[in-house]
This record gives sequence, C-alpha cells and structure tokens, in this order.
Amino acid sequence: MGTGVGAARRRRGTAAGLFGAALLVAGTVLTSGGAYAQPSPGPGGHSTEHGEGDGRGDGRDGRDGGKGGRGRGDGKPGPGDTPATRPGEQPTAPGTAAGSTPTGTGSTGPTGSAPAPGGGARPAPAPGAVLATVEAGGSAAAPTAQGLQQALAAAVADKSLGTVTFAVADAAVGQLLYGSGENTPGTPASTTKLATAIAALSLIPGDTRLTTRVVRGADPGTITLVGGGDPTLTALPADQVQIGGQAADADTAPASLDALARQTAAALKAAGTTTVKLDYDLSMYAGNPQHKNHDAQNIALVVPLMADEGRVDPKSRDEAPARVADPAGKAAESFAALLKAQGVTVDGTAKPAAAPAAPAATVLGRVDSPTVARLVERMLTTSDNQLAEAMARQAALAAGQPASFEGAATAVTRELAKLGVPMTGVSLNDGSGLHPGNAVPPAVLVQLLALAASDQHPALRPVLTGLPIAGFTGTLGKRYGTGSGAAAAAGLIRAKTGTLSGVNTLAGTVVDADGRLLAFAVMTRTTAPADTARAAMDRIAARLATCGCR
Repeated sequence: MGTGVGAARRRRGTAAGLFGAALLVAGTVLTSGGAYAQPSPGPGGHSTEHGEGDGRGDGRDGRDGGKGGRGRGDGKPGPGDTPATRPGEQPTAPGTAAGSTPTGTGSTGPTGSAPAPGGGARPAPAPGAVLATVEAGGSAAAPTAQGLQQALAAAVADKSLGTVTFAVADAAVGQLLYGSGENTPGTPASTTKLATAIAALSLIPGDTRLTTRVVRGADPGTITLVGGGDPTLTALPADQVQIGGQAADADTAPASLDALARQTAAALKAAGTTTVKLDYDLSMYAGNPQHKNHDAQNIALVVPLMADEGRVDPKSRDEAPARVADPAGKAAESFAALLKAQGVTVDGTAKPAAAPAAPAATVLGRVDSPTVARLVERMLTTSDNQLAEAMARQAALAAGQPASFEGAATAVTRELAKLGVPMTGVSLNDGSGLHPGNAVPPAVLVQLLALAASDQHPALRPVLTGLPIAGFTGTLGKRYGTGSGAAAAAGLIRAKTGTLSGVNTLAGTVVDADGRLLAFAVMTRTTAPADTARAAMDRIAARLATCGCR
C-alpha cells in the first residue's frame, strides 16, 4: 500500500504507535538468575559522546550483590520487589516503583522530559506496550520492500546525509525487509553500546549488583577501599543526586560513598579505632586504563574505583564534562573526607594498595549498585561512555577474559557470535563506541535489536527499555522537535544515537501505522553539521512510524 494509508488506518496506526512507543513492562525486565559471584582479584591494572545530545551518565556497579531484595548494604529493593503490571493498572517506567512518578534512567538521575507545548515538562510515554507488541508477534503483515522503498526514498536522498547506509527489519522475527548498503561495515559510534548491552545481559544475570567494599588492610591500622567497577558511585548527598536532571528513585539511585563511610566509621569505632591509614585496590581491571580517544572529557581513565564518573564537578550536566586526572585517587580522597566527618581520621594520603585485598579480609562496609539491568538501561538512555566501558569489563570477567579494552572486545565479540549474530565485517575495540576503528554493518545493528525483542531472550529486554524515546528522554530528548520535520514521531521512536566527527548513527525500534514493531539502523558519514545530519536521520525513522509500507 506504500505511503497511501487511508485516514481510518492512520488513526488506528497512530494509536498503535503511541501505545507501542513506550517502555517494557517493568516486572519482565529482570532475569531470575542468582547472584553473580565476585571474581577472584586479577592483575591490577560520559558519558555521552561529544555533541551527541543531552543525556548524561550515572551507573553503579558492584559485583557480589545478591538476588531480589537481598545482597544490598543500603536497603535498596531488589528486582524481586518490582511489581509486574496487571490488567487495568498503569504500567511503570523502568527504574520506577509502582505508584511513583515515571522516570527514565540517566547519568545523574532519571532522564528529563521534553517541554510541553504550554510550558513545563510533559511525561514520557508510559511503559508496557512494546512488550505487548513483541509478545503478540505483530498481528499485522510486515511491510514490503517496495512499500518501504516508496516511503523512504525522499528521506534517504537528503544530501546532508552524505554517504548513508541503512537497514529495516521485522523485529518480531529478525527478518531483513529493506536496506541499502546494509551489509557494509560503518563506524557505529555510540550504537556500539547495543553490542555491549546485549553481551553484558547475556553473560551476567540482570539482577546482579556491583559492590564497592572497605576491608581490613594487610598492614595493621590500614583499611582498603576495594573498587568494584562502579563509575557512578557517588560522593554527593542523597538529596543532590540527579539522573538526567531529575531526582533518582530507589531503583536507580547510585551507591553512596557517604553511606560506605558511615558503615566503615561505625565498624572502626566499635573496635576502638579512630585513626587509620587508607589504601585502595584497583586489581579488578587489567591493562592500560586510558582509552585511545581519551580526552578527559568524553571519558576518564577506565579504573574500577571512581566517584561520579570522574567528573571534576559531580553535578555537571555538560555533554563532555571535565574529568579528574586520577579518578581512583580522587574517590579515595573523598572517602577520607567523609570518614573524617564521621570521626575517623585518615593518617596521610591514600595510596594504591601494594597487593589485592585478601579474599577473607574483614569487611567493614559495602554498598551495592542498582541491578545490571538498570545500569544497561541507563547506559543506553544517556549514552554513558564510562558506564559502557565498565559494563564491557564486567562482561569480560563473566566470560573469563581480562578486564581490559582488549579482553572486553573479545568477550563481546564471542558472545554475539554465540547468540547467532552475523559477525562478518564487525570489528570492536571498546565498549563505548568512542574508538574510530570500530566497524558494524547496519544489518547487524538491527539483528541486535531483534535479539532484544526475541521471546527466546527475555533477559535482553532492558536493551529495548533503555533506548531513548524520541523527543522525551536521554540523547533524543532535544530531537524530534518543532521544525525538525519529524515532530509527528515524537514519543513513537526509541533509538540509540551515535556521534563522532563526521559520523552520525541511529538504531532503534518503531511501531508502524499497522502496529508492526520494526527495527532500523541508519549510518552516515558526512561533512554536514551534526544537527543537520541528525535531523535528516530522524526524518527517515519518522517515515517508518507513519506508514504501513505495504
């Protein structure tokens, strides 16, 4: 039927699109796997891409956290406490408790909402419907290649796109429907995070929590702060923590360095100790901590101990905030100050531990991150480079690889191959997409999204819930606005963005006018301004939302 959709069908399709653009049912996101054990210490070793949007990063990871409501040192609810949506109930957003205000996931708290026409903020679409569309398998017929070609011809011919390749697939079955250069490897930029997310969720139970601990040190009078790979451990007071400009809730709030200091101080004073020496253990990671494209803005050194993603200003919402030169040392310094506020003095300056903490060392305090499922959602919504590299290393540890850039790339690549993803033309060098040598064809990106929608892989659902919503959340929060030519698709498209110099990518899902869930990927290399190229890509996705394309 091409673009000639009747008025009645348009109304029906718009309703289906609005329904289908929302997030997944909260209660189905997490896996039922058990706790993921803390690995044996190995040899020691922003969050958004520059200019990519308004998303910020903020995740927390610890490693030996428990399942459900157990295994947390801070009393946060576990995935077993999240109620599933029932018929007649309003679904809740990921990371939002039932009955609370829906929020997204973000870098310093829930993601923000797009402004409403009359001022103020409009809420993001309610969750629940994409899952319903996926589980129904798409009752409407899939679009045809001819219909898609007619619908997209003008949009893909936009000269501002430069060299453009793309793919459109039926998300329900993963079948490629239409594309151009779909098997040609392109620079994925931050859509690399889709690969990281799929591999991490496949290798690690979604209800895993990552732990930061303080233990008795090897030397008398010494305590050791043990990094657990959590870049979003925060030094901020709880009432100052935000994610995407909104206060964090119990499900998404980062682990607190202050809570860790309070636990530690209480344990020390109970033993009659008020003065200690402090060192810190970075043995969880291996290899060079500096990314090839390290600029102390888009990413800090990748180490297993840091606070507030290594930002100089923990409250910064800049796309590429200034980062501290020594994230681990700065986190230890902040911890020492928090201990002092609790009546425990740190003698001298904190330093790296001479050896990994002993497995049987007495634990003085511990704090746990949100679940891996929540961290993945946040990583995707905000395009958090620091968190992406942390999740890639957790995947490496789970796969028995070194927790380094190389080990993480190997783990992700091998896990995708095990899942049946066609790896011809795929080359990965990091988990964030900052590396310009990464290569992924558009057809592979849509296969990753189809995997996340597959009923055979429910553990991968957070990949879909974490995708930014057009015009509402994360790195799509300021796109699909008035004058973009894609405003009609605001709220209907969920997609991961990607931006490097001269490179723009967009890969996500959309429910077409007939109610069929599609996966799409658009990759461009152009000299046009980034905003211009992004708007042109947004118009391609918008055409998918407004046609049945048959």
